[in-house]
Amino acid sequence: MPLFSKSKNKRGAEIPQCTAVIAAGGASARMSGADKLFIEVCGAPVLAHTLRAFEHCPLVSEIIVVARTEMLERAAGICAEHGIAKAGRVIAGGDTRFDSVYNGVFAVSDESGLIAIHDGARPCVGARVIELAVKAAAKHHAAVPAIPVSSTVKRAAGGIVNETVSREGLFEIQTPQVFDADLIKAALTKALKIKGAGALNELTDDCMAVEMLGVPVYISEGSRINIKITTQEDILLAEAFLAGTQIDSHFK
Repeated sequence: MPLFSKSKNKRGAEIPQCTAVIAAGGASARMSGADKLFIEVCGAPVLAHTLRAFEHCPLVSEIIVVARTEMLERAAGICAEHGIAKAGRVIAGGDTRFDSVYNGVFAVSDESGLIAIHDGARPCVGARVIELAVKAAAKHHAAVPAIPVSSTVKRAAGGIVNETVSREGLFEIQTPQVFDADLIKAALTKALKIKGAGALNELTDDCMAVEMLGVPVYISEGSRINIKITTQEDILLAEAFLAGTQIDSHFK
């Protein structure tokens, strides 16, 4: 099958094949000096679990890994060792997440109709979350998986609670965030022009750049299992999720 052929959904409509850009260039500042992407969980590095999810997704045709320059060889080695056949390129990121995503998005072939941007530190993403986001983006041009905020939210200052914030309409946004390829390229280009390189840390996720264009972003179904590893405690959670047979349905 050609690399950038199209798939069909259950109604027979064509879905453009999607390239996944895996942002794997984080500094792991809260991991006590360890690089979270290369910590072994259930017998494989965190990054390997993340890549496998996209390798096994039929709607994803190609994977581009964006890593820190000093980790390029190590990331490429993980692709080879763990059979990530869709890994077309492993490229260097930039000083910020925005820079790394920008490099990855503009390394995608012009033939790819959709681009999915995913945090390398989300190894528990399931096939259902990926496929729902891709299908939603094929229909709506921009889609992000999300879960409703379930905890009570307080606004505070100086260690004192000021108010309780209503949870109505609040969602925790996850990745992969999936976009029409031309749309995300235009959004990132405009964000760079408007914000300037020094202000891009204000963009905490990729759909914010699309929002700046005034384009609506559709919410697809996320999963509470799709955690982002940030601390040592998250490693324990990821290990439990990846090893637990009770969550298999989230991965199929």
